[in-house]
Amino acid sequence: MPSLVLDISLTADEFLAVYQGRANRVLLRSRDGRKVSLPARHLRPHLGHAGVRGTFELDFSADGKLLSLRRLA
Repeated sequence: MPSLVLDISLTADEFLAVYQGRANRVLLRSRDGRKVSLPARHLRPHLGHAGVRGTFELDFSADGKLLSLRRLA
């Protein structure tokens, strides 16, 4: 199963666009330089008062479907 490591640093204000309905995807860059357009709903469990911060591993299927997103650090 393919995976990517993402270092995510989104402030609560940046994530506010999701709650206001102005955005439903977040554009991220993996450590190896690939761009990832992730549905923002997958980040909600990791959202705190400061936003979303940390290192995450994203596992996906061969056809590009998200299988899991978990915090590493």
